[in-house]
Amino acid sequence: MLQKPESGGLPVPQAKGEQDGGHDGEPQALTASQEQAPSPLLQESPKEDFSAAREEGSAEPALTRKGARALAARALARRRAYGRLNRTVAELVQFLLVKDKKKSPITRSEMVKYVIGDLKDLFPEIIARAAEHLRYVFGFQLKQFDRKHHTYILINKLKPLEEEEEDLGGDGPRLGLLMMILGLIYMKGNSAREAQVWEMLRRLGVHPSKYHFLFGYPKRLIMEDFVQQRYLNYRRQPHSNPPEYEFSWGPRSNLEISKMKVLGFVAKLHKKEPQHWPAQYGEALADEADRARAEARAEASMRARVRANARASLHRW
Repeated sequence: MLQKPESGGLPVPQAKGEQDGGHDGEPQALTASQEQAPSPLLQESPKEDFSAAREEGSAEPALTRKGARALAARALARRRAYGRLNRTVAELVQFLLVKDKKKSPITRSEMVKYVIGDLKDLFPEIIARAAEHLRYVFGFQLKQFDRKHHTYILINKLKPLEEEEEDLGGDGPRLGLLMMILGLIYMKGNSAREAQVWEMLRRLGVHPSKYHFLFGYPKRLIMEDFVQQRYLNYRRQPHSNPPEYEFSWGPRSNLEISKMKVLGFVAKLHKKEPQHWPAQYGEALADEADRARAEARAEASMRARVRANARASLHRW
């Protein structure tokens, strides 16, 4: 069972008007719309699509040096804007978690002042993505509590994956972190390089070697708890020189968590259906069928033992 981390507390921020539905005093759950950008947490760093640039320049017989520089500058600007948006979402998530430790309401003006800054025009997208991460990764729900004053609260211990939480000790934030890692491993072909795991954590605003008030020291949690409790395997990659290491699902995860549930978790983060990834979906379906057959065999074996015991009891009489 996962053990709960020590809780800690820190302070947090406020902002300006917005148009969320709901009545004063009636909390409104925040979720990202289908148009919102998918979570970057399980993705590699964005790579520029230069095919678009080629198409843009194809109208001219040859792209001039000045035009090439302009295209490169626009591509760089897009990458930087994407990276900044992701960092802002991660910072807002941490800000909201810290603020919640004092159980004080969180205002829009605080969020803009301390975190969002000159990206305030993107507030609806930023807060929607932050709400998704809070819900699916940390087990908290962000709700608008007071529409008039644009005040928000966090509702904790929502148990978005109730069955797994029961198996893994009922710890939402730590379970969310484990599910993120399992999802990354699954989407990478059932193994992920150690560096990929640490990079994903950084995008989440969680630095592997720095103290985090929900996880303690994340790298220690992963190496000493998740690996030691056999939720994760950690091994050296064959023939790597210098040595490189990778993570894969441990035997306990294979027993307690289905691939379909992990794929569903990833799909929610990306706002897609599990069928969007045909290879992983097919593998998850096969895993579900294997589990059903194993359960049927176990049930049949148990019934056979019960009948055998009943016959033995009758013979004794």
